[in-house]
Amino acid sequence: MHAIEITQPGGPEVLSLGDKPTPEPAQQEVLIKVHAAGVNRPDVVQRMGHYPPPPGASDIPGLEVAGEVVALGNKVKRYVVGDKVCALVTGGGYAEYVNAHELLTLPVPAGLTLIEAAGVPETFFTVWHNLFQRAALKPGESCLVHGGSSGIGTTAIQMAHLMGARVYTTAGSPEKCQTCRELGAELAINYREQDFVEVLKAQSRGMDVILDMVGGDYIQRNMKVAAVEGRIVSIAFLRGAQAEVNFNPMLLKRLTLMGSTLRAQSVESKARIAEELALHIWPLIEAGKLKPLIDSIYPLAQASKAHQRLESSTHTGKIILSG
Repeated sequence: MHAIEITQPGGPEVLSLGDKPTPEPAQQEVLIKVHAAGVNRPDVVQRMGHYPPPPGASDIPGLEVAGEVVALGNKVKRYVVGDKVCALVTGGGYAEYVNAHELLTLPVPAGLTLIEAAGVPETFFTVWHNLFQRAALKPGESCLVHGGSSGIGTTAIQMAHLMGARVYTTAGSPEKCQTCRELGAELAINYREQDFVEVLKAQSRGMDVILDMVGGDYIQRNMKVAAVEGRIVSIAFLRGAQAEVNFNPMLLKRLTLMGSTLRAQSVESKARIAEELALHIWPLIEAGKLKPLIDSIYPLAQASKAHQRLESSTHTGKIILSG
């Protein structure tokens, strides 16, 4: 099969289309003929040599796919050959075929194309796990989403808004801020022109939940705008994982600081996320109230251009590779 290889750690140019053996599904796996795959920040970090796949996982990048089931492991019970599905995988998505555990595979929601469905698993699993399972965001609470125009951000805004939270966000241009407002953000702050700390301190009593992928100096600034009993969830550190921080606000406001990565978690842990998504989020998608925002689509052979687009931070929403 055709697949994208990382020829060596480095920039987007190290991604190359090559040939790999077509995988065979294990007992509880389905083999998916990939129609489309999502492009995510962890793929970039893996390409740079800083995020190796877990033991036993494919070294081909790609953590989410949509396509058609073409073969089954002998203990698979949920799917049959021909089913249209999307799946969270530990690697291997940038390829013509990939194996996925049946518990981490979900039917393509009615109303979504396979291209759109490919932008769901990694992003929706991440947002649900961090905002609702870990931070326990509740209706009526305030939620600050940094990077509101990213794939994670556009999903988090919609999901938090539909679940009854008041959503605030930061983004890097007037156009991106407008998109965030259209998706459900009550206030979108252009961080290139305004200090989100000053704006939010004037606008609200503080943020109950903060979803942060920026890190660096945002670590301290998040504590400044957090409400009493606020929960701050870190899922990436685009500005760096190290910072000089005054932790007094954590004590005075009784803050909870937490973080997570998804890829290395157990199948059982990720299966619980899948179950809750099927129960709470799939009906919203099928009702037309929620969908991934697609920025751009590239052929599989142009994975390097897709990575260039992602790293430019000029995109709004998800970037997809089409098989």
